[in-house]
Amino acid sequence: MKCDEIFAALAMLEKERGISQTFMMDKIVQALTTAYKRDHEGVENVIVDVDEAKRDLKMYVQKEVVEEVENPGTQMSLEDAKKLSAKYEVGSIVNLPVDNVEFGRIAAGNGKQVIIQGLREAESGMVYEEYNSKQHEILTGVVTRIDPRNGSVALRIGTGAEATDAILTSGEQVKGETLVEGQRIKVYLVDVRRQSRGPQVVISRTHPGLVKRLFELEVPEIYDGTVEIRSIAREAGSRTKMAVWSNDANVDPIGACVGPRGQRVNNIVEELRGEKIDIIKYSDDPAEYIAAALAPADVVEVRMADDGSKACRVIVPDDQLSLAIGKEGQNARLAARLVGYKIDIKPRSYKDEE
Repeated sequence: MKCDEIFAALAMLEKERGISQTFMMDKIVQALTTAYKRDHEGVENVIVDVDEAKRDLKMYVQKEVVEEVENPGTQMSLEDAKKLSAKYEVGSIVNLPVDNVEFGRIAAGNGKQVIIQGLREAESGMVYEEYNSKQHEILTGVVTRIDPRNGSVALRIGTGAEATDAILTSGEQVKGETLVEGQRIKVYLVDVRRQSRGPQVVISRTHPGLVKRLFELEVPEIYDGTVEIRSIAREAGSRTKMAVWSNDANVDPIGACVGPRGQRVNNIVEELRGEKIDIIKYSDDPAEYIAAALAPADVVEVRMADDGSKACRVIVPDDQLSLAIGKEGQNARLAARLVGYKIDIKPRSYKDEE
């Protein structure tokens, strides 16, 4: 049966949307065989022969030649087979062509629906592949809707055929940040999950990775690998501590991140709506690293635990105890997460008493 329209439609889909003709034809063949089996009870083996050069489709029902027919859907008698060709013997497989009129009716009833469904599957797969390759990257989205019940925000990410919708849940939003419809915001792509309704893009504004990627975009020395971000501890919307290291003795890692007159770090603070960022120098010496992490407080001494555990006691000047601990313990908490040590902070007077 000539199927010029089907082949033309598949060629157009491949040209305009990048969907493989082979993928779509497989879907059509699958639908045609399923539809025929549904209309003809007992039939098991159905073959659709695709001739792309002639733009032709043919359907056959396969039956086995037997002495006595028990299942007419899969078997035919030797007598009937001999009427078709004298070469057939018991055990031979015969391909019986389906009448063009009946095949045309099945194709017309299923072809359009299959193309639509296959189109959805293919586009969904393309969107999944597109965003799966962008995991842990920064994406820009436009706020399309804000749910007043739970505060979640719907975003439209990307353009054209690769565009998709994503939900920024209230838990992944920066505390105190107000978003409005039509606003463009940067988000961090945490994960992409396959779902029956299409890929689910998991995004965040609170993930530490967002800060890391922003610095990579803003600081050339980080992008080219001269300066490394070794660790980040973040309380979104309030404060971030970031440890950096330079592979070049002539490059100051902190100065590179801060930029001329603080321009680089200020651009990131502006994007994060005023979130404070402490940039410290990483050190392989745990005591030195811990002392730097507690900035802006001065540190008199760092005593590492004798038992080899990741714990330490830090001695600070009496007048800087509250600064070292920070408001509601934030400075000490972020420092501990940054270095991976449990930190016990004591004033110098405590050391003197000891």
